Amino acid sequence: MRQIEQMTDTAAHWSDAQYGALFSADAPVRVALIAADESSDALIMGLLIARCLGDEWEIENIIVEAQHRQQGVGSSLVRELLQQARTAGAASVILEVRESNRPALVLYESIGFKAEGRRENYYQDPAEDALLYRIKIADL
Repeated sequence: MRQIEQMTDTAAHWSDAQYGALFSADAPVRVALIAADESSDALIMGLLIARCLGDEWEIENIIVEAQHRQQGVGSSLVRELLQQARTAGAASVILEVRESNRPALVLYESIGFKAEGRRENYYQDPAEDALLYRIKIADL
């Protein structure tokens, strides 16, 4: 997971310690979805990490390896997460995305996420606003 994240400029970049803490015993419940190409020694094509906070889940990171973009990998990961959220009884899924990340914005909006707000200078290196998005599970 760390390797694919480091190669993706638009990903949320976490330290080894942060990755290790994601699934520690005292961490909030999370879901990690991995898209793999089983025909090439389980090559990881993409991943999604979400925190499960009762009736509101949050996509914390989604990464699609460069050579697999525009092939439905990201869409499949998000749709699978939405299905799991529905099954678990969640009411909505939220996320933050860099304002300049147009491919991600197109993906989220095509699935039905709606913009709800902005966090100024949320991201660093480079400094950039985060757009807040939400999808209500009942609207799916």
